[in-house]
Amino acid sequence: MKPGIETTSLQDQVVLITGGARRVGAEIARALHAAGANILIHYRSSAAAATSLADQFNQARPHSAAVHAAHLSNADAPEKLVAATLLEFGRLDILINNASTFYPTPVGRITVAQWDDLMGSNLKAPLFLSQAAAPSLRVQRGLIINMIDIHALRPLKGHPVYSVAKAGLAMLTRALARELGPEIRVNGIAPGPVLWPEGDMDEGLKEEIIGKTALKRHGTPQDIARTALFLAKDAPYITGQIIAVDGGRSI
Repeated sequence: MKPGIETTSLQDQVVLITGGARRVGAEIARALHAAGANILIHYRSSAAAATSLADQFNQARPHSAAVHAAHLSNADAPEKLVAATLLEFGRLDILINNASTFYPTPVGRITVAQWDDLMGSNLKAPLFLSQAAAPSLRVQRGLIINMIDIHALRPLKGHPVYSVAKAGLAMLTRALARELGPEIRVNGIAPGPVLWPEGDMDEGLKEEIIGKTALKRHGTPQDIARTALFLAKDAPYITGQIIAVDGGRSI
């Protein structure tokens, strides 16, 4: 480390990550655990994946990971999830609002249930989890990372409700940074094409999306994990910012 460059160790810090059992969430959990953090992995239905990931972490470093199931749409879920983290590890340093719901909602066929679901997972849950975690994070001068999307700025065709929810999360990130500072930093990560949606996706569409990136290639979950690690370890003077990790697609 060069003289004068401030860095933060994650040794013994505690991370609560929602939707941390699979895909990008699991990769973020791996990166922060490897840097020394203890991890509470939230999941809704991926019990086997969550348990397997926690087992891997605990084999590498005993008592460094735990899992907790919750449906984030339940009113009491945020408080219970934070309480479970404190019961397991005694502190909370970093909250990562990663859990998300994604599916098309073409105008003309949008239902109230779809609105409630997409707004609930992508905007309501991060707000109320942040609120529940704030007292503990304030003690540790902690960090909130919200997983946003480049489509918060450029709506995805056929997905207006999802796009609006992520746009709300982008504003929530900035608002919380203002509300919770100076003790708590709040930042966002806006991935581009780093992991395709689950299910069938037309190869031609994938090529079209890649063609619209400046780097002409897709990224990886590790690109997102490295950005989360940077915000957690090496960015003590960054708050209220949203980092696009998109290969230049947003330009």
